Order: sequence, then structure tokens, then C-alpha cells
Amino acid sequence: MLFLFAEHTYCHLIDTIKDGTIKFFNPEKLNDPRYDKLPLSIRVLLESAIRNCDGFYTKEEDVQNILDWQQQQSKAEVPFSPARVLLQDFTGIPAMVDLAAMRDAVAKHGVDPGLINPKCPTDLIVDHSLQIDFSKCAIQNAPNPGGGEGSRPSKPPPRSGSQCGGQKGSCGKASCSEPPSSPGRPLTSVQQIENTPLLCPFHLKPVSEPETALKNQEMELIRNKERLQFFKWCSKAFKNVNVVPPDVGAVHQVNLEYLSQVVQLEGGVLYPDSVVGTDSHTTMINGLGILGWGVGGIESEAVMLGQPVSLTLPRVVGCKLLGSIHPLATSIDIVLGITKHLRQAGIDGRFVEFFGPGVCQLSVPDRTTIANMCPEYSATVSYFPVDQVTIKHFTKTNFSPEKLELFESYLKAVKLYRSYEDSSQDPEYSEVIEINLSSMVPYVSGPKRPQDRVAVSNMKEDFQSCLDEKVGFKGFHVSKEKQQRTVPFTHCGQEYSLCHGSVVIAAVISCTNNCNPSVMLTAGLLAKKAVEAGLVVKSYIRTSLAPGSGMVTHYLSTSGVLPYFKQLGFEVIGYGCATCVGNTAPLPEPVVDAIKQGELVACGVLSGNRHFEGRLCDCVRANYLASPPLVVAYAIAGMVGIDFEKEPLGVTSEGREVFLQDIWPSREEVQQIEEATVISSIFKELRGRMQKGNAFWNQIECSDSVLFPWDHKSTYIRPPSFFSKLTKEVSRPPSIENAHVLLFLGDNVTTDHISPAGSISRTSPAAKYLQSKRLTPRDFNSYGARRGNDAVMTRGTFASVKLHNRLIGKTGPKTLHIPSGQTMDVFEAAERYQRDGVPLVILAGKHYGSGNSRDWVAKGPYLMGVRAVIAESFEKLHRRQLLGAGIAPLQFESGENADVLELSGKETFNIELPENLSPNQQLTVKTSEGKSFHVTALFDDHTDITCFKHGGLLRFVARTFL
Repeated sequence: MLFLFAEHTYCHLIDTIKDGTIKFFNPEKLNDPRYDKLPLSIRVLLESAIRNCDGFYTKEEDVQNILDWQQQQSKAEVPFSPARVLLQDFTGIPAMVDLAAMRDAVAKHGVDPGLINPKCPTDLIVDHSLQIDFSKCAIQNAPNPGGGEGSRPSKPPPRSGSQCGGQKGSCGKASCSEPPSSPGRPLTSVQQIENTPLLCPFHLKPVSEPETALKNQEMELIRNKERLQFFKWCSKAFKNVNVVPPDVGAVHQVNLEYLSQVVQLEGGVLYPDSVVGTDSHTTMINGLGILGWGVGGIESEAVMLGQPVSLTLPRVVGCKLLGSIHPLATSIDIVLGITKHLRQAGIDGRFVEFFGPGVCQLSVPDRTTIANMCPEYSATVSYFPVDQVTIKHFTKTNFSPEKLELFESYLKAVKLYRSYEDSSQDPEYSEVIEINLSSMVPYVSGPKRPQDRVAVSNMKEDFQSCLDEKVGFKGFHVSKEKQQRTVPFTHCGQEYSLCHGSVVIAAVISCTNNCNPSVMLTAGLLAKKAVEAGLVVKSYIRTSLAPGSGMVTHYLSTSGVLPYFKQLGFEVIGYGCATCVGNTAPLPEPVVDAIKQGELVACGVLSGNRHFEGRLCDCVRANYLASPPLVVAYAIAGMVGIDFEKEPLGVTSEGREVFLQDIWPSREEVQQIEEATVISSIFKELRGRMQKGNAFWNQIECSDSVLFPWDHKSTYIRPPSFFSKLTKEVSRPPSIENAHVLLFLGDNVTTDHISPAGSISRTSPAAKYLQSKRLTPRDFNSYGARRGNDAVMTRGTFASVKLHNRLIGKTGPKTLHIPSGQTMDVFEAAERYQRDGVPLVILAGKHYGSGNSRDWVAKGPYLMGVRAVIAESFEKLHRRQLLGAGIAPLQFESGENADVLELSGKETFNIELPENLSPNQQLTVKTSEGKSFHVTALFDDHTDITCFKHGGLLRFVARTFL
């Protein structure tokens, strides 16, 4: 970067620090009074535009537009070049597969494939493929706590998936996805696991926490060997790619603890750290004063290849925090409270920046937890500028005092450091929302959506109303005579019963909360006090503890609470996303039978931020998000319909009632332990694991070739068809003529509906494909793990059992093939349409594409032949994903929808696409029934239009090399 300084447009802004040895661009030297009034998040955008101003991607006009933010917000389109890109393996593998395939494509045109490299530093964290193969042997109330030795069941238990049920061992316990070790011989190597006969896991003696995690990790390595070999090749073949191997931690955790720099120092130049990531939790990093947000996999590939993110200069909502935090409220309660306020404020697509004296009460982990949830109220980021609390936090990490002093000096020089108690530093915001922290009380969220929060004190009454209400976002419509049903069953020799509201899954999982030591320590201390009080968790409840990284296990162990977690059944099952992404082990068969027999609304409670109906397990209809201590509390209670203030949490064997307030730890108690355990050694341990890797990863061999040696027998990695028939010239996209409707959908279609991430159903098109490759169901793995195989992912598109397609009038992954009148799998119908050369469209309602960021939610429909989606409104991120895949997002005119226009979905549609498309142009749609209506083509700018004309972003980028 230094050699460009003399010719740089803004060389006059170059300043120095540390005796002139380190340079930086100082916007203060603009001497423009508008700079001091800018929100600090906008100042980061401005610095990036100044530093990257090249006259091509970033122009002087862009710098002036950002500086003139007060007048240009919501109007000007500006570029942003982040300092780095963050990928997790589920979304990262298709991005890397695309780059490998792009190398093949340009090589065929005589271009050096070695030119295809990420220009922006890219970190890929392998963390999402962990499944719960091993968990606790639920023995709290079993007659023989030690377990016994048994024989091999007649059929081996399935190894993966969230399907309920399974084979029984002779003990009567339903086998889960748990291939166990042989009795008395713990497995300590991959070789042993591969060669060990499968036994009923519930005949075995319970394994210790390290063994449990080790076995889950090693099963992950075995089933994902092909993917890991590909990642290893990527780490060697591509420049600017850093692969973090499995067993280090979850992507958001590693980003917070290891990858984040606050200030980047490269080539003697200082500049703010910033990041875009292919994970919805990327926004957690804003709690550290690092600007970052989630993008689609397709957008991330463009950034990796040197293109800036294009965004409309955002409005910035100032969120002023006042008052004092309630002593029983956790950061999760603060999150849910802020989520409610900001969702009601209608801040879709805006930046949120926190200020006010209340911010000082929030620790950095509190801030990152709050920042994590901003996608749930549709903001782009929730930004906490750096202050003394941030700097103090980093004194506990791997930053040296000298580096922190340098960073602080730089941030103060460019006014990216602030004191929240000094109101004179408050910038001007688009609008200000005040939130009183003292109003925050403990909440949970559910039973189907994260925005539907419920005060814990009202939980019993609210669940009853959910049973009464008609089926919808809150209701289950259970008749009064069925609400009192109780179904007895036997599990591990003990008699139990289930009713509506019974908890069957309780998971403290790897995202959202585990970055926050205070919340996790509160849960651990609660577990300790519960055990000491004589309370237990019923053995049939599927409990698990999946820390975001070894850091969490370390401080839970150091603080002495980990054994109490385990005693209640919350064993550490490994590091990575498990329950949260649908990788829940199957429930015991007696539990499943009881739920089905009574048609019960069984419940899951988890400390994540995703809990759509059926996501955890098909037979668990109500799922609640809760803080980790409340997950433990509800697991002990065994039901969600409880009033903690009036009803006991449990009764000891002596008959003594124990209430929640009896065992809830005080904030002072938690803070004291946090100070004693969350110390610099925790971060040093993480750094050591990062550098060391693990033995399996270190031993993986891969090719040194520039082009990836595709194995065409592989069912995990194969070259996608996006670059087939790639030409140097781009042709005008043809108009959409005589298109049929593939799906007729309603409101709030999520990315889970479009591209499920969990297990692969045995009756799905994807299963049929894998079976044709001679794989058995136990080897299917999950959709998330197979994102590098377009044949699986296309067949998995719209494969959700919760998809409600109005063409067939019921839920399920089916649709109507209109010409024949046959009902068939969505993929099979799309395949038939493609054979006949028929283009496809999708009709939808409001908020189409809400939920997690996934590139296959756009790639899958494109490969199915979908040319356009016509909806009432789109989730902004998904709209950009559709454009990036070459699908036109078309929006009904205000006040119109499919019902108002009396569309049946069985018509054919004609949409003329003019040669000279313009941003947000109105198009006319004509149907075979003689109707005509207008839609708006949601192209924000000419970049979107260019991308669409090229048939998607990947082709556009590839053509730049041709």
C-alpha cells in the first residue's frame, strides 16, 4: 500500500504515529465540520472509502457522499471494502467450490487459473458439521446407574439427523445417532471408531466429558473427510485463505476471540478492522467496535475477489441506553427487550449505534450478545463504538500493552474512540430511540419466532393461550378436552408421563450466549446450586452443552461448575453448531411414541437465536429461546407451563420444595467468579489450539495442484454447473414467456423452508440421489455438510416438511405439476419443467427469504429453472442473493398480492424484460387468463442490473478474468 501513497487521491490526509514509522489516513485532516457529526459507524465507511479510493470501484464522489451523510442517507449508493471476509464451513464450502470451479472455467479459455485467488484476506472456520453422535447416558433415575454391557442390536442405529425415532436395543432404550465404543474400551482414535462394532449406546457405561467431546469430534472428522481434504487443498492452493480446522471453536466465537484485531496493521499502515461474513452471527463483532455484518455466500465471493460491497448509505438509529440493569436480568433479557423496541420501531436495513450512560454498564460480552441479534429486528448492524471498557477487555486477551496503546492512540486520532458518559461526543443520528434498562426483566422467546417474547412471569399463562389460539405464529389450536391429556411411558425402567408443554429438548448451544462468560457462569452456578439442593433433570430429556469454543469449557471447568452441568445431563458434546442447525440426536422412542399418541405440543428450550417450528426435531412443535440459566431451569422443571414465582422448580427426595429464586445466583457472585476465571490464559489456550490444530487435520494429505483434482465419485464435492457454457460475451437476458408457477407460497417463507440445513429425509429426492450412489441412510449426513454438492443441494431445495404450498393445500415438500395435474416432489416437478423447456416463477407473500444467510436459497432455485420470484416483500439479504444467482426479485405494487389479483397459481405468466433495464423499473406481467398487473424489479443500481444480465455474480466475476 505504501508505494501508492505518492499518487493516492487523498495522500494529503496521510498522518503518522509512533515516531513517524506507521502511517494512516486521518479524515480529521479534511477540516470538515461534518466529520465530527457523523455516527462512528459511518466514519468507518468513510475511512475505507478514502483509503480504497482508486477511481474505479471507489470514486471521490463516493467519499463526498459519505461525508455528506446527513443529506445523502437512504439516497446514495456507496462501496465498502471490508478488511477481511469470514466464512463458516457450511456456507464457505460452496464459495470455495465455486472458486475452484472458476479456475477450471478460465483455464479452458487460456487464462492462468492461478489468478483466481481471494484478494481480500479470508478466514474459513470449520465448525458447523458437528453432530451429536454421543451424549449422556440418561441414568439419573435408572435402577442401575453404572449401566451394563449388552449385545449388538439387530440393526445399527442411524448416525445422524434429527428424525425422531430409531431402533431399540434390548434395554428398551431408543437408539439415537450414537455409534458407541465397545464396553469398557474408550475410543481414542479414528481407526478404533471405524473398526468398532456398533452396540446399543445405552448398555454402555457413561463416558467422561472429554471422551464424549472427543468421540463426537472424531466422528465428525470421519464422516467429513472429503470436505476436510478439500479445505486443506484450499489452504494450500489459494493465497489469502486461512482455514481454521475443526475442534477449535464456532465461527462467531473464533472471530471474537482470535481473528478480530480492532485495528489492522498491514504494511506499516493502520486502519479500522472490519468484516463481512457468511453467517448471521457475524454482527456479534460490532460489540467490539468492529464494523461487520452478514452477507450471502455469493456476495462474499465477490468481496473475496476484490469487489466492494455495495450498499445504500444507511440511516443510523441512535439507541440511547438509560437506567440500571435489573439484578435478575441477563444479557439475553436485554437482547430480547432491545429486539422488541427496535422491531416495533421499523428499522429495516438501518444501522443501529448505541450511546448513552447505560452502555457503560454492559461488558464487552454483553455488547457482543446484544449485537448478535440485530438481524432479528432487520437492522444491518448494531454497533458499539470502542471505549475504555473495550480496551480493558482486550487487556485480558492476547494483545500486548504496546499494541493496545498504539490502537487506542490511532482510534482517538481519527475519533473512533468515545466516552459514553460524555454527551458532548454524541454524534447526530437519523433518529434516536431511548431504552430504559431498568425495565428489562427475564424473558424467553417463542414458541415459533424470535420476536415473540414472553416474560418468564407470564410464561404459564402465555403457553395456555398458545394451546387455545388458532394455528399461527403463536397458536396450536388444541381443543379443551385434549389439553388435559397425559400420556404415561417407561424409559430406562422408570415411569414417566408427558403432557402439553413438557420439555423434551434442552440445549445450551454453540452460538449467541456462549461468548458471554457472565451468562454461562450464571447457568453453571445455577446448576451447582440445583445439584446441592437435590434437584435432578428427568432422564428422557435430551440435554446437551455445546460450547462455542474451548474457552468456555476452560472457564466453566476452572470455576468449578462444569461437573454440576454434567450431573444434570448437560455434558460437553463438542465444539460447533449442533442442535441450533437441526443436528439434534433423535429422541428416545418411548418419548416419540407418547408425543404422537397424545398429539402433544412437546417443547424444546435452547439458548440460541433460531427456533422455527420443526427445526430442532420434527415432533417438537414448540421451541423457546432462553438464556442458558433458564434453559437449565426449564430442564429441571420439565415443563414450560410453570410460574416460577409461585410454583417450585422441583421437590427434593426429602419432599422439600425448591423455588427458582432459591438457587438463582446474584450478579455480584457471577462477576466475582468471572473476574477470577476469564483471564488471559483462556485466550492463550485458544491461540495455542489455533496454531497446533489437531492430529487428524495435520495428517490430512492433499494435492499441490493449481486446479482441484475433482473426484467424480464424490458425493460431497463436485464442480457446479454455474460455469457451463461460459462465454466471453454477455447476451441480453430473454424475457420470461409462458412460465409456470413452481410454488405458490404465503408470508414469512424462511431460508429454512427454501434450503433446509438439517438432516436428509430418507424419502426425499436428495436421499434417492445418495442411495443411487450406494450410500445408506446412516451415511447421508446433513444438507449443511453437503453444500459442496450441487446435485444434493438442488434436490434439497424446498425440501422442508414445513413448507406450505397453496398449490396442494398442505405442508410438505410437494407441488403440483400443472400441465399433468400430478402432485410430486418439488425437485421432480422442476426437473420435468426443465426437460420441457418451461421457465418457472414463484409466487409469495410478505418477508420472503427471512432467516439465515445461505447461498443455496438462491442457487438452488436458479438450478431448478426459476427465473423470477414475485412477492409482496423480500428480506433484503435474500433479495441480493437472488440477484447474485441471476433470479429477478419482483415485488407486487403496494396494496396488491396474489389474492387481491385473484391469481390461482395455475396460470402461465409472461414478463417482458427490456434491453435497457433501469433501477427499480416497473414491469408488466400478463397471465394466460388475460389479467395484467405491474411489479417492480428490485434492482437497486446498475451494478445489480449488470450482475443480472450476466446471469449472476459468479459469471460476472469470471468474465472479468476473460
